[in-house]
Amino acid sequence: MASVSLTRVIEKMKLVNVTPDIDVRKIKVTQPDINRPALQMAGYFEHFDAARLQVIGFVEYSYMGGLSEERKREVYEKLLSYESIPGIVFCRELQPDPIFLETAVRHKIPVFVTPKTTSAFLAEIIRWLNVKLAPCISVHGVLVDVYGEGVLITGESGIGKSEAALELIKRGHRLVTDDVVELRKVSDDTLIGSAPDITKHFIELRGIGIVDVKALFGASSVKDTQSIDLVIRLEDWDKDKEYDRLGLEENYTEYLGNKVVCHNIPIRPGRNLAIICESAAVNHRQKKMGYNAAQELYARVQQSLARRRDEDEEDFFDDKR
Repeated sequence: MASVSLTRVIEKMKLVNVTPDIDVRKIKVTQPDINRPALQMAGYFEHFDAARLQVIGFVEYSYMGGLSEERKREVYEKLLSYESIPGIVFCRELQPDPIFLETAVRHKIPVFVTPKTTSAFLAEIIRWLNVKLAPCISVHGVLVDVYGEGVLITGESGIGKSEAALELIKRGHRLVTDDVVELRKVSDDTLIGSAPDITKHFIELRGIGIVDVKALFGASSVKDTQSIDLVIRLEDWDKDKEYDRLGLEENYTEYLGNKVVCHNIPIRPGRNLAIICESAAVNHRQKKMGYNAAQELYARVQQSLARRRDEDEEDFFDDKR
C-alpha cells in the first residue's frame, strides 16, 4: 500500500507540532481523503475511518468549547483511542485545550496547528495526497512538455527517444524525465508523469553519456511533473506495413486503466522527430478545441463529390432536352 511519511506532510503543509514529545518519524499517512470528526464528537463512530488525517475546523472547535469538562474527557478518550489516527490538525491557528492535548499525548496521537482556513487546508492537502498516494507504475520512455501538452515518447531502446527529446528542448520545450517515467493515476481522467529522484533532469545520449539538461539549457528547460496527454510510439519503418495517413480514428494505449491517445510513428533516415512531435502535440490540442483536420478534409471531399454529382445530373438532363 502506498504511503507518505507524516514528516513529509508536516514539511509540505508547514504544520506546527504542539505535541513535540510524540515521535512522528515512523507514522505513515495511507489515505488521500481527510475526515472532519464532527459526527464522532457527537458520539457516532460507525463507518469512522481512523486511518485518515483528522482536521478540526471552526465548527468542531466551537462544539468542543461548549462541552463540559466531564463530557470532554469522555469524547476525547473515545476519539483518540483509535491508535490508527496518523494525526489531528487544528486550522485557523485554533489551540487545542489542555484536556485534548493530555489525552492525545497519552494515546500517542500527534496534534498540529496551521494558520490556513479549513477549506483552503483541505483543498491543498487532498490535492497533494492524491498525487503522492495515487497508484504508480514505471514505464520506459521520455516525457516532454510540448506547447503545454504532455507527450510521452516510447519505443525500443536505442530508437532515438532521447535524441528527439533533446531536439525538442533546444526548440524551447521542457523535459520532465528521460528513460524512466513514473506514472501516477490521480483520477479516472488524469495520469501524471514524473522523474525518479536519481535521474531527474538527466538525459542519456549514446556515444556521449549523461547530459544534465538543467545545467546546459537552464531551469526553464525542465519541469517536475506533467499530465500525460499524448503517447508517441516510435518504431522502425516497415515497408510492408500500412500506416494511418488520415487519422480519422484515434488509437489509444492504456496505463493504469486510463486510455491515452497514441500515435505510432515509423522511423527512417531524414524524418525530423522533433517537428513530428511538435505537430502531433499541436494537432492534439486542436482536436481538444473541437477542430479535426482529417474530418475537415473528409467533409471537403464529400462536398466535392456532391458538387460533381449535381453537375453530372445537370449535364445529363441538358443532353436529354
